[in-house]
Amino acid sequence: MTKGLVKEIGIGIALAFVGFLIWQGYDILPLMFLFGFFAAIYFVAESKGLVKPVGVQEVTNKNINEVYFDDIGGQASAIKELKEALDFIKNYEKIKELGIRPLKGILLLGPPGTGKTLMAKAAATYTDAVYIATSGSEFIEMYAGVGAQRVRKLFKTAREKAARLGKHNAMIFIDEIDVLGGRRGQNSSHMEYDQTLNQLLVEMDGLKNHDSVKVLLIAATNRADMLDPALLRPGRFDRHVKVDLPCKDGRAEILKIHTRNKPLESDVELKEIARETFGFSGAHLESLANEAAIYAFREGMYKITRKHFKDAIDKVIMGEKLDKRPNTDELKRVSVHETGHALMSEILKPGSVSTLTISPRGNALGYMRQTPEDDTYLYTIDYLESQICIMLAGALTEELIFGNRSTGASNDFEKAVDLAKRIIVSGMSTLGVVSEDTVPKDKMHDVITEIIREQEARVKNSLLSYRRKIIEITDILLEQEQLSGNDFRILVMENNEPLEKVSVS
Repeated sequence: MTKGLVKEIGIGIALAFVGFLIWQGYDILPLMFLFGFFAAIYFVAESKGLVKPVGVQEVTNKNINEVYFDDIGGQASAIKELKEALDFIKNYEKIKELGIRPLKGILLLGPPGTGKTLMAKAAATYTDAVYIATSGSEFIEMYAGVGAQRVRKLFKTAREKAARLGKHNAMIFIDEIDVLGGRRGQNSSHMEYDQTLNQLLVEMDGLKNHDSVKVLLIAATNRADMLDPALLRPGRFDRHVKVDLPCKDGRAEILKIHTRNKPLESDVELKEIARETFGFSGAHLESLANEAAIYAFREGMYKITRKHFKDAIDKVIMGEKLDKRPNTDELKRVSVHETGHALMSEILKPGSVSTLTISPRGNALGYMRQTPEDDTYLYTIDYLESQICIMLAGALTEELIFGNRSTGASNDFEKAVDLAKRIIVSGMSTLGVVSEDTVPKDKMHDVITEIIREQEARVKNSLLSYRRKIIEITDILLEQEQLSGNDFRILVMENNEPLEKVSVS
């Protein structure tokens, strides 16, 4: 429950209580006098800066550990761009000679968990500024004018705190600014949103270079498309800094930071873990290191091993292991299904299987996790068709062994259709270069079906010669519940049976 909601409920209860007293015939004048007396005291205390505004988190060197840019990994480009903007504040006299106008606002853009808040704190440390943090939701309430008042108070508080501490810089950080700064006119029944945003624009326009306390506004969002254009124009948020998901080297750097206080076994290779965590944010990697330490603690070990990190990756991606366990027939079908995925993955790309398990996690009864060779941002038609083959292999292996399929493949089919659609909209299908919006639905369906059926034929032809091997691996998986990629490859290569390379061109 937010502070604003608590306040609204409290006001409602107070009014209801006063109404009840009036209905009972009580004289409420003494009560009103007492209320006015305390309200006056609160107003004086707030005007003197003795009361912190609702939703504002004041951070100074006295009450928080300083955050430095060196504490943030995987964001070298974003940090470099942010530091350049902050240098305009640190070297004010020098840039004044060159006629450079210091920036009023910096907007941090990027997915959740990438370190936007940490970067704002590090920016305050870098410029020796008073740091005041809040969020967009703290300014929006049902009462007209409350949000605008809080915006005025926020900037006033920043200046007063900086002056009191003898500092020349103050930094205001607004997280999730899309709540406060959404496009005007979208909430016709609630003008409070527009009034609050208008007040923020006025305050930003009022920031002067010659002020004794220079205020810099830093905001963060992962929905830049929702922001009002007036916020994004030069003179307000002058600099937009992209804080994206880290690359492989960045992930290794982040893992190094989060394992500094953790004892690691000699078999732990952070670069290998970074390679297996494509798409992880900094928050995911912090959780990964913490979960690995928890696994070591559960086993009574004093060092974190490679296996603990492997299990932690599965937990972060899929969730914790579940107590539910399928019956014998279902478990065997799950084992066959996941073996099919893994076998097809190894056929198409040897060494790609990382883990194979039939332990239920999240919504999955089992899963096969691949190890990406490197971070990939562009996909060829060969790669997309290979992934479709792997998605289809689970159901087709069930059909090969049991003679039918199950509902367990529904999520695989959804992913296969999405990949086929990507082939079409990327201009790599028989339709050529097309727009998804202009292609008739029946035509789109026909081409998707054509792509899926072509890959089905390839998968069936490939798996047919491995029927006996699938049964052998299934029995071992049922017994052990989990196989590492190396163990799986050893089992596949037994009896000198090389994997057939399937062409997907």
